Amino acid sequence: MMGFDFPRRLVAEGLGTAMLVATVVGSGIMATSLTQDVGLALLGNTLATGAILVVLITVLGPISGAHFNPAVSLVFAMSRSLPKRDFGGYVIAQIAGGILGTLVAHLMFDLPLIELSSKVRSGGAQWFSEGVATFGLVATILAGIRFEQKAVPWLVGLYIMAAYWFTASTSFANPAVALARSLTNTFSGIRPVDLPGFWIAEIAGAVAALFLFTWLLQPGASSTVSSEAKL
Repeated sequence: MMGFDFPRRLVAEGLGTAMLVATVVGSGIMATSLTQDVGLALLGNTLATGAILVVLITVLGPISGAHFNPAVSLVFAMSRSLPKRDFGGYVIAQIAGGILGTLVAHLMFDLPLIELSSKVRSGGAQWFSEGVATFGLVATILAGIRFEQKAVPWLVGLYIMAAYWFTASTSFANPAVALARSLTNTFSGIRPVDLPGFWIAEIAGAVAALFLFTWLLQPGASSTVSSEAKL
């Protein structure tokens, strides 16, 4: 990642987030135009989102790390994998890219450029779900990097596909994407007033995963002593 200069990394983060949001919003619009079955529409939304994540992380990961998510960037900044001076730029690029993604989706389907969502996503169960979803996403990324780095695109794509269905919130797990989705009054939308609860839960879940997996992924003292004894 550090082989690319900061402007290129920011463009990669913005572009990736834009394409992710365009896929989430656009596939939701397409799905609801083809069927009145909410479950089937969610399935179409799920498959498109998981597939684009595999593609985006594979092709843009070598440039910027393919965070596309302020919560993920925060985790890497806290663990010093991302220079703290770069964190703000990453978040701005992700937010700008997410908003652009919503605009692109609306243009493709001939909708108003910005249409604030009226879809209610609030309450303790929704917030807890977002915490769980983001915890699982960060855990997947950290453990994937530790044990099977080349599989991370697939691991993240598959995790998000699963989390669409096992969480009550359908796993936004991303503050920038949540903000972008508040600007669309379509299948994937969320009311702007519901955003703070989602953001707090997402950051809390991400930080909790960082602390737990920082400990979990380190060999224990007894294992180290045992290995040294064998030598």
